[in-house]
Amino acid sequence: MTNPTKNSFRTAVESGEFLITAEVAPPKGGNPAHMVQMAQTLKDRVHAINITDGSRAVMRMSSWAASVILRQQGIEPICQVACRDRNRIALQADLMGINALGIGNILALTGDPVKAGDHPDAKSVFDLESVRLLQLITKLNQGVDFNDKPLTDQATDLFTGAAVDPQLKSWSGLQSRFEKKLEAGAEFFQSQLICDFDRLEKFMDQIAAGTNKPILAGIFLFKSAKNANFINKKVPGVNIPDEIIDRLAAADDQLQEGIKIAAEQVKIAQQLCQGVHMMAVRREDLIPQILDLAGISPLQKSSPVNDLVCK
Repeated sequence: MTNPTKNSFRTAVESGEFLITAEVAPPKGGNPAHMVQMAQTLKDRVHAINITDGSRAVMRMSSWAASVILRQQGIEPICQVACRDRNRIALQADLMGINALGIGNILALTGDPVKAGDHPDAKSVFDLESVRLLQLITKLNQGVDFNDKPLTDQATDLFTGAAVDPQLKSWSGLQSRFEKKLEAGAEFFQSQLICDFDRLEKFMDQIAAGTNKPILAGIFLFKSAKNANFINKKVPGVNIPDEIIDRLAAADDQLQEGIKIAAEQVKIAQQLCQGVHMMAVRREDLIPQILDLAGISPLQKSSPVNDLVCK
């Protein structure tokens, strides 16, 4: 099995590197081949790959199982864990199992509402939300369960992050939520899709400054004007500016224009925060092209992640 103490993403965070992560969805079915293929195109280009946990409430393979599969390929995963579908008993059970399987990185999320997904009649759980999930993981790392009872078979060692949305309309709400997640134990933050970089700069200067926790700006590949309009309509809290949509619509090759826009945004983010979180739904293979255009070199091939193959 993998050595759970070796965590290349955690090492990169603690050494202050400019961080690059990307997002890949688990398969909707029993064959992980396509997920692995997409993830392999990102090897040596990102520090870790997020595996989503029922994103948009769409049913897919469990994030922890998909994370183990990537780990077997020598790829460092960040396992997303959402509160929508599990109570605190199931969450703790999964987290202990994740730790035992050598998956060291967690992104703690509340989860999207069931009504948004492909099983709208399913029952939501939401026993906890993201802040309380962070608190739960901190307790597990300290060797106690949610009720402060000792873990008789050793504490976990999970490196936990949280989501942040610098474009949230309520500035006080953004600050309060961010501070609560910090206090609850978040070690890194990945943002939602960012289009307003002035707002990100304000967030970095006025809220995140001095926390010494890396903020990774969410960079999304818009594949066309139609794709951008769809995201504006269907994804809560996202407001893609008209100038981006008009630029895509006017391009002879809208996909290539989307790649250029994403690369430009990566360059802006480099000046503002400690990393980028790349999202290119169903075209993760284009992320290396975006990074090349942004002047981001491949990671050193000697990175510890390449030594983390199960045998």
